[in-house]
Amino acid sequence: MAVKGQGVYILDQDGKRYLDASGGAAVSCLGHSHPRVIQAIKKQLDNIPYAHTSFFSNQSSEELADRLVQNAPSGLQKVYFVSGGSEAVESALKLARQYYVERGQDRKYFIARRQSYHGNTLGALAVGGNVWRRRQFQPLLMKTQHIAPCYAYRDQALGESTEDYGLRVANELETKIIELGAERVLAFVAEPVVGATAGAVPPVAGYFRRIREICDRYDVLLILDEVMCGMGRTGTMFACAQDGIAPDMLTLAKGLAAGYQPIGATLVSDKIFNTIQDGSGFFQHGHTYMAHATAAAAALAVQQTIAEDHLLENVITMGASLRAALEQQFADHPYIGDIRGRGLFLGLELVLDRDSKTPFDPTTDLHILIKKAAMQQGLMCYPMAGTIDGVHGHHILLAPPFIINHGQVNELVEKLARSIDIAFGLALSTCNPGSHRG
Repeated sequence: MAVKGQGVYILDQDGKRYLDASGGAAVSCLGHSHPRVIQAIKKQLDNIPYAHTSFFSNQSSEELADRLVQNAPSGLQKVYFVSGGSEAVESALKLARQYYVERGQDRKYFIARRQSYHGNTLGALAVGGNVWRRRQFQPLLMKTQHIAPCYAYRDQALGESTEDYGLRVANELETKIIELGAERVLAFVAEPVVGATAGAVPPVAGYFRRIREICDRYDVLLILDEVMCGMGRTGTMFACAQDGIAPDMLTLAKGLAAGYQPIGATLVSDKIFNTIQDGSGFFQHGHTYMAHATAAAAALAVQQTIAEDHLLENVITMGASLRAALEQQFADHPYIGDIRGRGLFLGLELVLDRDSKTPFDPTTDLHILIKKAAMQQGLMCYPMAGTIDGVHGHHILLAPPFIINHGQVNELVEKLARSIDIAFGLALSTCNPGSHRG
């Protein structure tokens, strides 16, 4: 039972402290109980907590929208506020469809990537490529096309250059568009850095530039999902800035308000907004709590604090420190196959054999053992199974608050190392001698 937050720590009912090394689910980028954010929420509550957007706007939402647009990738000039990441993605999907309808085109296909995650509402789940999350809801999901992810650790061929690999997997998008017919494709949906399902997998250089070229060539929208990797998590306010591109729509949540209030956003390009404004003049969509005044006040205070306290610089500095500490700690570890990511968004892929990259058997439930061991050590981390294909593979995702310091980085790595050793000890004790079952 969580009863109190103190910076990078959460305290339970017994007073035990847990270092939040994952920001919950990569949410709590400002840590817990930040006085400036709490004060902003109280002030908004004293003024007006909520007024429905069919009647009023509110100052907090207007200021937050202005701030996001000011810093957004080129061309993203409008913001649509919702209550979370799934709603943000769902809004982008519906907006893509309406955009082409208003142009007189009956397009119906989305293309996304295998092993992606875009949310749990039905549309977002449909474009997501994680087999386990989709399986039982498959009959309810719209038909979506999936191509290969950009996952160099697993998929780059021996002797293949990084540039050639990136072009090869990016060109799968062009092949799929031609196969479906460009006149029937709505958008390509992707996370700039893949989060929950694969463990902070970054693209190789040049991959997204090629993706942008293909989308432009065939008049297909590019929707980037930065719900987990955006808002400074990778060291830049928007993750796609490091790839030198701008999407047609971009989704945000999690670090937008750092968990202090539930809020998400869809950033939209002028060409989409103007097409609808000059057409029907109305986006046929909406949620009760969109542009919620109190949620926007929290998000605005979070973003002001990140800027004024120069926390993106800390993300870069502490991100490098954390990565170096992980690489030193696990340099010779037989079961850590890859350490990857950007900024304070890092992943460790776990393998039974480093040379062959053989994963542990799924029946080990290694991710559950690691999470349990870490909690016993006073550490919150984000282990997951199904890293490779939704069934095989395990990874640990780390996404600590932007306010973390060197001492806490060391504490994180020490506790993680102990937790991993405990978990591997339990997992390997169930191995069948002479086999590769973990």
